[in-house]
Amino acid sequence: MTPADRIEEFRRLLDEWLRGLYHGLISHPAYEKIEKEAEDIEDTFMLACFPDAFGIPSPVSYYTAELLPYLEDEFEAWERRMWDRGSVLERKGQQYHF
Repeated sequence: MTPADRIEEFRRLLDEWLRGLYHGLISHPAYEKIEKEAEDIEDTFMLACFPDAFGIPSPVSYYTAELLPYLEDEFEAWERRMWDRGSVLERKGQQYHF
C-alpha cells in the first residue's frame, strides 16, 4: 500500500466518521427531542424557583430571589415561553401526538 493510498483511505474514514458525527449531533431526529426535554427540565426548575411570577405563593421564592441576577436572561425567555403556551401539559402532550 502506497502512502497516497493510505492518505486516501484515511480521508475516506475521516469523512465517514465526520458525517456520522454530524448526523448524530445535529441532524438526527432525536436531537429535537433531547432539546425539548432539556427545555422542559429548565422550565420545571425555573417554575420551582420562581412560582411567584405566575401567582403561585411559595416561601421558597424568598431564598431563590438571590439567583435572579444570575438567571436574568434565562428568566425572561422562560417567562415568555410560559405565557405563550396554552399550558405546560399541552407541550408535554405534543410529544405523544404526531
